Amino acid sequence: MKAKSIAFVLALLGSATVQANGTAPATPSALPQNSAQWLERMTDFTRNASAYRDPKMFVPWANAVTEPGFYTQMGVNMMEPGNWYRMMGSMMDPRSMNNYMQFTDPNMYMKWMAASMDPNFYTALMTQFADPGKMMRWMMMPMDPNMWNMMMQSMNPGMYMKWMMQPMDPRLWQLAMTPMNPAVYTGWMNATMSPATYGTWGGWMNPATYGGNGTAAPASTFNFFDPGAWMGMGAPAAQPAATGTTGAPAPATGTFNFFDPNAWMNMMNPAAYPQAAPAAQ
Repeated sequence: MKAKSIAFVLALLGSATVQANGTAPATPSALPQNSAQWLERMTDFTRNASAYRDPKMFVPWANAVTEPGFYTQMGVNMMEPGNWYRMMGSMMDPRSMNNYMQFTDPNMYMKWMAASMDPNFYTALMTQFADPGKMMRWMMMPMDPNMWNMMMQSMNPGMYMKWMMQPMDPRLWQLAMTPMNPAVYTGWMNATMSPATYGTWGGWMNPATYGGNGTAAPASTFNFFDPGAWMGMGAPAAQPAATGTTGAPAPATGTFNFFDPNAWMNMMNPAAYPQAAPAAQ
């Protein structure tokens, strides 16, 4: 009893510390609340990468996958044909591309770098792994009714009847008709060309950053996809107006334009360099 009280106090303190430092999710209501909901999200290819993109999602996900009930529920779900239909249907959903292309977002790696240097991130994980209740649930797993229920499903004739009736299942026919839907391919094309699909990197593909439509990009930003930006790199610097006199070129000052032929010619002209004054006799 004393050990349970100490563990409860440690878990409470760890939870309060994590909440105060922002490691825990800000909206716990949006998180799955049980193993069935976690498995539904993890088999949905439009959302199943969320736990790997955000440390705040990884903490509760790690807690869920280390519970014995998670695996008993997984065994039950695998014996249900409808779960396989839903999973394969989500793979053909254009939103699945957005789900995985978010890994190209540099902000995701910055989040993980910050979490790797945050002691509260490790405290949140170790508080779960050191939970005596979790250890006890693993030890009592052979006597868990849910475990026996999963095992008894293999003797259920209704389960085998579902698999035998698959050719007449409307959900399977609906899944088979999905590749014939033109909207699926249009959705994939739109997802491929949408800047929002690529997170922060999508700003490089935003037409509003181009300089040819009246809204020039900031001077400090080089738009890799703007042809005008590449052409501007080779434009020669503005030349001063003719005054009718000729003389030595002005000394080279400021920046050197690598793409300006006149700049290279001036480098080979001795008059372009300042000369030291002769020493007094």
